[in-house]
Amino acid sequence: MALYEHVFLARQDLSQAQVDALAAQATEIVENNEGKVTKTETWGLKNLAYKIDRNRKAHFVMLNIEGPGAVVAELERQTRINEDVIRYMTIRVDEHEDGPSVMMRKNERDAKKRRDREERN
Repeated sequence: MALYEHVFLARQDLSQAQVDALAAQATEIVENNEGKVTKTETWGLKNLAYKIDRNRKAHFVMLNIEGPGAVVAELERQTRINEDVIRYMTIRVDEHEDGPSVMMRKNERDAKKRRDREERN
């Protein structure tokens, strides 16, 4: 089985519940096509480097996928149709990262720095 990382950006005006529903929908598509989602990470609402379809921010979500290439083709086809997704990217990887991704570790590190700063004041 091939390993993939699929990241998509959802519109900024969606609620967290709607973003979770998009991730669940993507997971369902993968599982219906004989694939498996091993990890789902929601990176949160982040600023974009430039406007995309009048959006300055987007919800970032990453899925680690195991499955044949047909899974990715169907997932990308369904993602392209969905109006709530403004960008997506799927890449093939040699192996999935154990534990949290780099983005999740960065969020934890930034939160720790903020807490330390608040304690000093």
